[in-house]
Amino acid sequence: MKKPGFHYGWMIVLAGCLTIFACIGLARFSYGLLLPSMGKELLLEYDRMGYVGTGNFCGYLLGVAIAPFILRRAGARHTIAGGLTLVALTMFGMGVATTFFAVLVLYFLTGIGSGIANIPVMVVVGRWFHRSLRGRATGLMLMGNSMAIIFAGYLVPWMNVLKGSGGWRWSWGTLGGVIFLVAVTAGLIIRDDPSQKGLSPAGEPKAPAGAQIAKAPEKRSLLRPLLHLSALYFTFGITHVVYVTFLVTSLVSERGMAEATAGRFWAVVGIFGFFSGPLFGSFSDRFGRKWGLATVFAVQSLSFYLAAKTTGEIPLFVSVALFGLSAWSIPAIISSAVADTFPMERAASAFSFVTFCLAMGQIIGPAVAGSMANASKTFSTVFLLASIGAAFAVVLAAFLRENRAHS
Repeated sequence: MKKPGFHYGWMIVLAGCLTIFACIGLARFSYGLLLPSMGKELLLEYDRMGYVGTGNFCGYLLGVAIAPFILRRAGARHTIAGGLTLVALTMFGMGVATTFFAVLVLYFLTGIGSGIANIPVMVVVGRWFHRSLRGRATGLMLMGNSMAIIFAGYLVPWMNVLKGSGGWRWSWGTLGGVIFLVAVTAGLIIRDDPSQKGLSPAGEPKAPAGAQIAKAPEKRSLLRPLLHLSALYFTFGITHVVYVTFLVTSLVSERGMAEATAGRFWAVVGIFGFFSGPLFGSFSDRFGRKWGLATVFAVQSLSFYLAAKTTGEIPLFVSVALFGLSAWSIPAIISSAVADTFPMERAASAFSFVTFCLAMGQIIGPAVAGSMANASKTFSTVFLLASIGAAFAVVLAAFLRENRAHS
């Protein structure tokens, strides 16, 4: 195997970054920005807004469930490109939808495409990097979320000014076009395995101090870390999704903030998010996955608490900055932990399972939060509950055992 100065694995990271930018960043995180104007035109109450978000996560859950089967038959490259194409087409449809039911169905299909694209891209990066670089590579890839938030944070308000009440429709169409371009690009760059380029994975195979190395793990020995990681990912799903889905709506509806101003606040998440994955991904490479997860959950708990209990612009800025700084770290660390713990032939199924649990949390979160906000006419309570949930995850993460199946 040749070892060039520039490893093609970093091209995989670039393609993965664009994929995350499209299938998660634009497809999911733009929804909260589009909700105020879309909800107004379609007469959507808070509960229906939550149901549409839940529909997307139900689709994502289905996409996550079927992704490993498609991956085994079509390979990562074609699975990712196909999933992104589905996302693009359904987002075009969102731009012309006129009823709640149409939006619900289309965003459900968007979720399926997101799940189909996301699972293989998170798995394939683990094949291209040894443990010493895996957290950093995954963290860099997840910067795509931040790029999407900044892009949408300026595109959507600008489109609303340019096109008036129909601006949200043009935004959906524009986002769909961008995602289609990403689908083509990812299909051209991604390769399923380093051997297809005559390479070995980048980095050096090693484990951090204190990690237990299992030479030949049995299914039973892998069940405990699988369930532990799944519980952590479920908690992340049910807590962060409330903030992502309803922060902008709460700023506009409860605090009377202009949509353009709320969009700029949301863009702060993207700006600080550039540091999120690389910072805590590298931290977890050095100090271990459990301490990386515990630290990130602590930061998120404080972020949610500030959103629930403060009203001034400075505390709000701190809240969104802390969320941005931590948000994309957890997927990076979880995917790295799966790649650390499970042999290559089991990694896709393992990551699919933990992501299935993430999606379950994301399904429950918007529906419950939307119903609670509709009844109480405030989002403070749901943000506070999210803070408590993240604090619980700090304790749960501290008990994670790092059992290395391979490097």
